[in-house]
Amino acid sequence: MQAADEGLSVKASCSVVNISRGSFYYKARPNDDAEVKEQIKLVIDKRPRRGFRKILDVIVKKKFKWNHKKVYRVYKENRFQLKYRKRHRLEVLERKPMPASSRVNEVWSIDFMSDSLSNGRKFRTFNVLDDFNRESLTIEVDTSLPSARIIGSLEIIGSERGFPKYIRSDNGPEFISRSFRRFCCSHRIRHRRIEPGKPQQNSYIERFNRSYREDILDMYAFNNLNQARELTADWQIEYNHDRGHDSLGGQSPVEYARSFSPFTPQQLCEGPKAKKLLILCRTL
Repeated sequence: MQAADEGLSVKASCSVVNISRGSFYYKARPNDDAEVKEQIKLVIDKRPRRGFRKILDVIVKKKFKWNHKKVYRVYKENRFQLKYRKRHRLEVLERKPMPASSRVNEVWSIDFMSDSLSNGRKFRTFNVLDDFNRESLTIEVDTSLPSARIIGSLEIIGSERGFPKYIRSDNGPEFISRSFRRFCCSHRIRHRRIEPGKPQQNSYIERFNRSYREDILDMYAFNNLNQARELTADWQIEYNHDRGHDSLGGQSPVEYARSFSPFTPQQLCEGPKAKKLLILCRTL
């Protein structure tokens, strides 16, 4: 106002006080970080172990227009980062590649997990994963899961989508039993067991187990098995249909599988190896 009274232009006035005209015309914009913070908290309240990338995927799917830099700034300013304990670096050993799955339903990984109810009663879960698109095929929850029970679960999955070419597992007693070997033989499934003490050879199911434990087993105190099964079923739907995976280009397992042709069950061959396998199955 004083510059106008003196008859000076804006350009001349800014040069006198040594500021840019952009600073003169600048008007502060209201801060809308509160809404960004609220959306981040909604995701964290539901899934506390989700990192920034997974939180950003959820926000993008909700059609918000904020870019990743703004979301990350709010994420850092409010200290929403996950806290990890520092681990000692191990000596890097020679790594052997795992057999890669080239299509849906070619390789299944299977494994057990354990937890306990609020009254201290222990239970187990039997997890089945399709290695190609990381899809969770089943999570059985019960206090006892013998070999006959897991074979029944695999039979149900196989009747709906066909049986795989390979099954990868550890060396647990349920997986080396005669009944499980007979099941694999009858459906022409090649059972690949990892080396003892090397769970990294079954890394897909191990990574899945970590997500399941962080989101469900470590987050709830279950009063009974039915509660554990209901929460597991809801999480499994979210995992398969909504949760993006970095290794799948940010797509969910179901979205990734839709971009490929549907699986056609393997044809039973009649060569000498097949006849030898049938003879072996009859002796089990």
